[in-house]
Amino acid sequence: QVQPVESGGGLVQAGGSLRLSCAASGTIFSISAMGWYRQAPGKQRELVATITSGGTTNYANSVKGRFTISGANAKNTVYLQMNSLKPEDTAVYYCYYLRGGVNYWGQGTQVTVSS
Repeated sequence: QVQPVESGGGLVQAGGSLRLSCAASGTIFSISAMGWYRQAPGKQRELVATITSGGTTNYANSVKGRFTISGANAKNTVYLQMNSLKPEDTAVYYCYYLRGGVNYWGQGTQVTVSS
């Protein structure tokens, strides 16, 4: 089992920045990828960004150039730096860890961007 815990959400004005963090405990070896999804009210959960154990990153088109994912696999932490935030970025952000073909999810952290 892997237990991710997110932190760093909050309320910010449009154009501002936030940094989300996610730390995992439990069986934390052989993590093949980590990342972030988000879910806005009334919408499906969507990919935001991922990073593999080899450092390859992938971003949703809507956040490219504004968000940066980074991870310290040895420390089993993953970060999401969010700049130039927009009201449409408002959502609950979930981190996940992929291990053995199974995604382990955190409880989520709320990000609210006011206009």
